[in-house]
Amino acid sequence: MEKHCVRLGLTGGIGSGKSTVAAMLAGLGAVLIDADAISRASTAAGGIAVEAIRAAFGDEFVTADQAMDRDRMRARVFSDPAAKTRLEGIVHPIVRAEIDRQMAAVTRGVALLDLPLLAESPFWRERCDLVWVVDCDPETQIRRVMQRNGWPRAQVEQVLAAQASRAQRLEIADGVIANDGVTLAELRTQVGQRWDELRHRFGL
Repeated sequence: MEKHCVRLGLTGGIGSGKSTVAAMLAGLGAVLIDADAISRASTAAGGIAVEAIRAAFGDEFVTADQAMDRDRMRARVFSDPAAKTRLEGIVHPIVRAEIDRQMAAVTRGVALLDLPLLAESPFWRERCDLVWVVDCDPETQIRRVMQRNGWPRAQVEQVLAAQASRAQRLEIADGVIANDGVTLAELRTQVGQRWDELRHRFGL
């Protein structure tokens, strides 16, 4: 059967500019499937994962408006690998099912899977026709996240250490979008060129 839909995986470390690139690609016509947004929705007020989180971790990890307490949980999982595994066991199946549902609904064009942990997940890489990596120097990532989130350097470094390395992400890349020392306009031009190449390659 002729292939009408291209599944494009997009990844990059925290502070790489991945979300900015994803928004640009969506503006060009890709159907964005945002794994982080799905995950956040599952743990937000009234989210499908909240009661399972309460059962596994206790009432103190659920806020008054019935959402997961993100700050408390972040501190817990960074200090306790078993807690991280337990949380992932609750959230990941929910996210996976919703991604599958959204991807199946895209029958033409480009389904853009925005997935921070793509390099860590053979399951999702095997389901992508192409993987693009938004790349920049780790020092750039640290500076951006400190400015954006107001986190101390040590906290950003802790997050970086828990993610795939820059080399691991580049190893899986079919295409690289460089986001170091470029203006937003230059980044947009680069993304547009990649998009045109993809459309030409797959006859979209």
